[in-house]
Parts: sequence; C-alpha cells; structure tokens
Amino acid sequence: MADAQPMPDLIPAMASRARRAARVLARTSAVQKAAALHAAAAAVRRHAGAILAANASDVATARANGMSTAMLDRLALDSTRLEETAAGIAAVADLEDPVGVVIDESIRPNGLKLTRIRVPLGVVGVIFESRPNVTADAGALCVKSGNAAILRGGSEAIRTSIALHAAMIEGIVEGGLPADVIQLVRTTDRAAVGAMLAAHGLIDIIIPRGGKALVARVQADARVPVLAHLDGLNHSYIDGAADPAKARDIAVNAKMRRPGVCGSTETILIDRGFVDSRSVVRALLDAGCEVRGTPDITVLDSRVVPASSEDWDTEYLDRIVSVMLVDGVEGAIAHIERHGSDHTDAIITEDATVAEHFLSTVDSAIVLWNASTQFADGSEFGLGAEIGIATGRLHARGPVALEGLTTYKWQVRGTGQTRP
Repeated sequence: MADAQPMPDLIPAMASRARRAARVLARTSAVQKAAALHAAAAAVRRHAGAILAANASDVATARANGMSTAMLDRLALDSTRLEETAAGIAAVADLEDPVGVVIDESIRPNGLKLTRIRVPLGVVGVIFESRPNVTADAGALCVKSGNAAILRGGSEAIRTSIALHAAMIEGIVEGGLPADVIQLVRTTDRAAVGAMLAAHGLIDIIIPRGGKALVARVQADARVPVLAHLDGLNHSYIDGAADPAKARDIAVNAKMRRPGVCGSTETILIDRGFVDSRSVVRALLDAGCEVRGTPDITVLDSRVVPASSEDWDTEYLDRIVSVMLVDGVEGAIAHIERHGSDHTDAIITEDATVAEHFLSTVDSAIVLWNASTQFADGSEFGLGAEIGIATGRLHARGPVALEGLTTYKWQVRGTGQTRP
C-alpha cells in the first residue's frame, strides 16, 4: 500500500513529476481536459464495486477504532454517494475553463496594450482527512484549472482513496493526459505531511481539508502558501421577525442534515423577541440533537443540557448544538464577532432591512438570509465542486473552485516602445 520510494525523496520526486505534468496541462485545450475528466468519471462508475469494497474496509477499521458517528458519516460511501462523486467529476468537466480568460485589458497613452489573463497556479498540494470524495473533487478541479495535484489523504480513508485515485487515473490516461497530473501519496507515514509543508519551490500552494489540529499544524509549519479555514464555527440567528415554521425547519436542517460537514451550524442565536423559541429547541431535541443552552434555554425543555463557556467556541461536527438568547440583531452580530470563525453565518427573518444589515455587517466568507448554513458548499454555489472553503481575505474566499485555483499574469504588447 505504501509508496516504495524512501521518505526523504518521495515528495520531491512527486513534485518534480507534477511540475512536468503541469507544463503539459497548461498547454492542453479545454476540450481535451473536459474529455479526460469525463473519461475519469466513467472509470469511477466502472470500478464502483472495487471502490465501495475498499471503503467498506476503511469504515470497518474506523468503527473498530472508535471513530465518532459524525466522522464515520464523512468517511462512508454508498452507491448513491459514489454516483454523486462521479457526477461531480463530470460536472467539473463541463464547467467553463478559466485558463486563458481575459480579466481586463487597457491601452496606455504610449500605445502599450496590457492584458491580464487567468493562468494555473502550478502544483497544488491537498492534505485532507476522512472524506475520500476529496480525492475526486480536488483532482478534477485541479485538472480542469490546469494544475497538477499531489493529494495526501488520511490513514482512515487510505484504501478508498487508492481505489478512487486508480480509477480516475485510468480515465485520465484514456483521455490523453499524463498520469502524473493527479498523484496520491500512498503512505500513511505522517512524515509525508511534513515533507509537503516544507516543499518550498516544489509545491506552489497547500490546501488542507480536515480537523482543527490538521489545519493548525499546516498553518504553523508550512513553508508553502496555504489556503485554508481553521474552524467552521457557524451561527444561525433567528430574528424576532422570523417566521416560526421557517425558523424551525432551517435550524434543524442547518444542524442535523449532516452534522459533520464544515457548513453545519454549531450555535443558534435566538432574539429574545422571537415568539416561539420553545418549538425550535424541541424540534432540535426531537431530531436527536443534544442541545446545550444558557439558563433561559434550559427552562424551555428538561432535556436541554447547561452550556459551558467553552461551548461557544467549539466546532462539534456532531449532533450537538449550543443555543443562546440575544438582544436582537446587534446582540447576534456581537456574539458572532467574538466567537465566529469567518466561515458561514445565517439570519432567519422576514424583515428585509434587518437582513441586509446582517449580510453587510457580518464579515464571514459566506452569509445567508433565510437559508440553511448547509448550503456552504461549492456544488450548491454552481461551482461543480470545491477544493475547500477559505476564510482568509487574500486570493480566494468562500468555496474555492476553478477560479480560486488560478492566478493571473500580465501580457504586454508593444510596437517598439522604449521607456524614457
């Protein structure tokens, strides 16, 4: 299962092959890239049995090792999820190719014509945990945007990642592209992560997808630029002018649809003026969610657990939510500023003025009005797939897809001008 090459040489060798493949990709037409990705999607469907069998082994091992229910949900594939993965690859194939797109042009007074065009980043390293579909999403997005990818998944999903990667590469090669456009680090040795983080000049950007410990390590140790989010401390604020049925449905979906994804709501803030807090709390409890609340929430239902100060800064990624009453939209905004992670925050209200104030004031990568935070996903944004959600303020923000995997260069065309 492990790569045969000695660890000190493994990542530099992979990066060297990736750089050569990236040069080929940069010259590859949009039509050929799309065809190769469609072939990759077909290969994933063709090898569905082997991929699902590999995933069943990973899940069994993870369950035996005590992995939480929410994390098992991230890891597990079934025929429906695998078909969604294949469909995602095909959807990326059909997206508009960003490479070569003209961002803007101008002509200087001296006659020089300046053009900014989109170009690939080069070699993208992706370090991820648990979710094997990242192998497909990241690989497809990198190929479509003209980048070569080096993928390092977590040990808990290694069998699935290997099987999924093998199928994709079969299709990529059938489509006429080099196999090295998507490489998978097959060793579970954590030294491989350190080697990727130290690969300055070999890897152009690192994108981590995983828990807080992984992302914190990447951000602390990387000698390569990093595009990441540390936490998904997301909030849903129920305003006093919220429709009770809408508030209840959105709150339950935002927490319970898939509690282990980074778009899951972790804290629900309720305006003291909202008329039906009890029904929201009960709906969450009846859906199987543990509710941790302040004293004014615990009195609403005997099943509510008293919240601690740590709860407001905890990304549960599980069937747990913290709930608090606040003094209107300003109280909600103040809480989000203190405890949020600039990822995704939502307001539920029928008051358009209050909603627009929330949307313009809360400085998160994604802000929503009357919609579940579970929509924080590249595919839901029409991006085909995402390689991650960035919460920083440089280069890319929110769901990072094709455009976020490009940079630009200036092309200057003259007619013999010299600078005085």
